[in-house]
Amino acid sequence: MKIQKNKEWRAPRIRPKNIELLENLSNAVAVSGDERAVRKIVLSKIKDLVDDFQMDALGNILATKKGKGRNLPKVMLAAHMDEVGFMISSDEGKGFYRFEIVGGIDPRQLAGKPVLVGKDRIPGVIGAKAIHLASSRERKNSISVDSLRIDLGPGNSKKIQSGTWAGFATKFSQIGPSLRGKALDDRVGVATIIALLENPPENIDLLVAFTVQEEVGLRGAKVAAYTLAPDMAIALDCTPSLDMPLWDGKENVEYRSKIGQGPAIYIGDGATLADPRLVSLIRNVGDEYKIPYQIRQPGKGGTDAGNIHKQREGIPSISISVPGRYLHTAASIIRLKDWKNTISLLHASLSHINNQTLKGDRRR
Repeated sequence: MKIQKNKEWRAPRIRPKNIELLENLSNAVAVSGDERAVRKIVLSKIKDLVDDFQMDALGNILATKKGKGRNLPKVMLAAHMDEVGFMISSDEGKGFYRFEIVGGIDPRQLAGKPVLVGKDRIPGVIGAKAIHLASSRERKNSISVDSLRIDLGPGNSKKIQSGTWAGFATKFSQIGPSLRGKALDDRVGVATIIALLENPPENIDLLVAFTVQEEVGLRGAKVAAYTLAPDMAIALDCTPSLDMPLWDGKENVEYRSKIGQGPAIYIGDGATLADPRLVSLIRNVGDEYKIPYQIRQPGKGGTDAGNIHKQREGIPSISISVPGRYLHTAASIIRLKDWKNTISLLHASLSHINNQTLKGDRRR
């Protein structure tokens, strides 16, 4: 698809209020199945920006911002509100609690991590046997969840019930050109949609879904896409940046994306093969507007697009992600400029969507 740059277009800016919003979103604890804290923030921000909104039976927030004109393309943007975390499974007394992992977390990096438990955000720590006390056999084996406990102290014994959620307690911070915090996967996507609602393109009807339970199977997106029934969809997420050097000094050629090189456009992942017409549109917009972007190396993983594209008669879909390091751990890192360029690429691309966008065949 040939793109002619609109000389009147101006990229939305990331202002201090946008960074403050991302901070609040990152600091909120909203493990899959208990997204209340993030949902409350989102509703407070979008209620005056959209024409209508609702919360569905699963807890997704669905909203519409209509463009100017009739019979406009209906474009869905989706970003998930939930994060990986923990669920209390049993009380062992004296403030020690067994727990299960919710979502994809590597148990090897959990020992010693501060956590917040329950709606009262009770502070605790994930405890493991100190290395001084571990046997030589234990030192050689990977840490298992069964060997870990959440320690809330004796004063909180018997206060937490089985089924209570817990999340990492990391505080958001800005470090030079980077933003550090927990759950930037996918609070950066949530903040991106809100930034776009503050500067909505007028040539489309914008349908937005702040989804639940993405980290445990893309569940909320399935319901949201069926309800909204868009013409096309873009899932916004944060993708692993596997660009760290290898310990043997060789060049690292295996990566999903690289931090600092712009938004990552998906061609295919473990759950979706992106619609080639949308791939072509977004790449051409990036080239014409000179907005940095990268192609996410095809491989494992998936976004909400994995369930969106299979709804109704099929919904042409694609994913765009901000690259981030150390995802699904207590602290992840993204570059501020990658987030800025993601918002710019999305806004410019949305501004070029029309009723002819999907008229051609699916070949690139």
